[in-house]
Amino acid sequence: MKYKHWEEEIDKWQTPILRDERLPEWYKITLFNELYFLVAGGTIWIDSEYLVVDADNKSNSSPIEDGDSPLNDSTCNSTVPQIGFDPHEIDDKENVGKFLYLEGIEYFMWCTYDVHFYASFALLDLFPKIELSIQRDFARAVLREDKSRVRFLADGAWGIRKVIGAVAHDLGAHNPWHELNAYNIHDTSRWKDLNPKFVLQIYRDFAATGDMSFGKDVWPAVCTAMEYMEQFDRDGDGMIENDGFPDQTYDAWTVQGVSAYCGCLWLAALQATAALARSLGHDDYAERCMIRFAKAKSVFEARLWNGSYFNYDSGTSYKSRSIQADQLAGQWYTASSGLPPLFEEDRIKCTLQKIFDYNVMRVKGGRMGAVNGMHPNGKVDETCMQSREIWTGVTYSLAATMLLHGMEHQAFTTAEGIYIAGWSEEGYGYWFQTPEAWTVDGHYRSLIYMRPLAIWGMQQALSPPMSILKAPKVNAMDRAHISPGTFQFLQDSVRKMTPKNGCFGNTVFNWDC
Repeated sequence: MKYKHWEEEIDKWQTPILRDERLPEWYKITLFNELYFLVAGGTIWIDSEYLVVDADNKSNSSPIEDGDSPLNDSTCNSTVPQIGFDPHEIDDKENVGKFLYLEGIEYFMWCTYDVHFYASFALLDLFPKIELSIQRDFARAVLREDKSRVRFLADGAWGIRKVIGAVAHDLGAHNPWHELNAYNIHDTSRWKDLNPKFVLQIYRDFAATGDMSFGKDVWPAVCTAMEYMEQFDRDGDGMIENDGFPDQTYDAWTVQGVSAYCGCLWLAALQATAALARSLGHDDYAERCMIRFAKAKSVFEARLWNGSYFNYDSGTSYKSRSIQADQLAGQWYTASSGLPPLFEEDRIKCTLQKIFDYNVMRVKGGRMGAVNGMHPNGKVDETCMQSREIWTGVTYSLAATMLLHGMEHQAFTTAEGIYIAGWSEEGYGYWFQTPEAWTVDGHYRSLIYMRPLAIWGMQQALSPPMSILKAPKVNAMDRAHISPGTFQFLQDSVRKMTPKNGCFGNTVFNWDC
């Protein structure tokens, strides 16, 4: 009965983008068409009251106890309230019901969080209350545990389904919201990207919506998630280390020691936590985060920066020098949230240009997207299945990062490769079923996948939320208030690293890194 009104509203929504002559035609087509996944991706959207019925009988989860909390120490008590969400409480503060969508039709898990990290830009832009509702679901899950035993397929070891403090990999499969973590290849409580991704999404959504009640509600989960990560800083230098197995979203690509992907996410999460803490009046916690940030950043750059990009990880093998397309994922979120850059701008642009020259342009002349791994000799990294794949969503997120740093030509060229290979008539016929990945010869893996919604990260870079545009600019030297005593501590404890030669001369840009 209301279809005419709906058509009018759709026209109002799409027309400004469709008539924007600055945007390539292929981009306009792909931007809207990738939204097919929101309705074709196994989406469930129900009244939350349904879940209240018999909730007590549907969960093995239990709330966090004071003695079990990773935050149960004197350094946190002043700013972090010790609360435990009732695991049976079905809260719908956004008044939008409960929302689920699959990772993909071949990976049957609801709201897979390491992938939602990329896809969530679409929901934030178009259905922000649904996005906040999903974040609340994961915030509650952080403070819950499920001690039921699970056997992990990769190594055959047994563990528990959900660990307190660890961000859930997904909201489950057969009994969503109640039986979490349907994924059972690895023990994701040991993954290094999920907790930082949770914090980064929380702050981005907080900054984009300006919803103070949302920030206050999820603050205990943010603190718990950050404190949980301290166990992965093995040597106390502020930087987390990977543990020699695929402990991140690239779950077939082994990583050892300090890594570009997880390390960059960790730096970004520290800064985002500090920003959120200051917004909520927890200046002492913000200061604590920035102390860690300063220490961790010096370690990260000293261990990984090689003069033109950040090495894949701090190992000594040749594969550790692989050029990872996704190495600046943390900077993508940092810039998208209106926060100061994690690194000097010349290093960011040099890294992006290196990825463009190698991972993008050396694969079929840039007509397929960005390959995940590329050796410095220009050969695709064949270490594993995922290192040699082109991930559609990662390519879009890379393009978004380029847009945020003024590299429009490189950004649209990079993303156009996904359109050419996946959507155009000369491509492989993947329209309205964009896969997670394809190889350089066009063979796909996992059709109809969540991550390609990351193209809306490009749109957010082109048209940032007004709340971020109007936010006061933060000087990179004043990321958070640091007391004189703390400043002296930083001078004494963070060792001075001699910078290697950068990619630029003193006055003239040189992209031949």
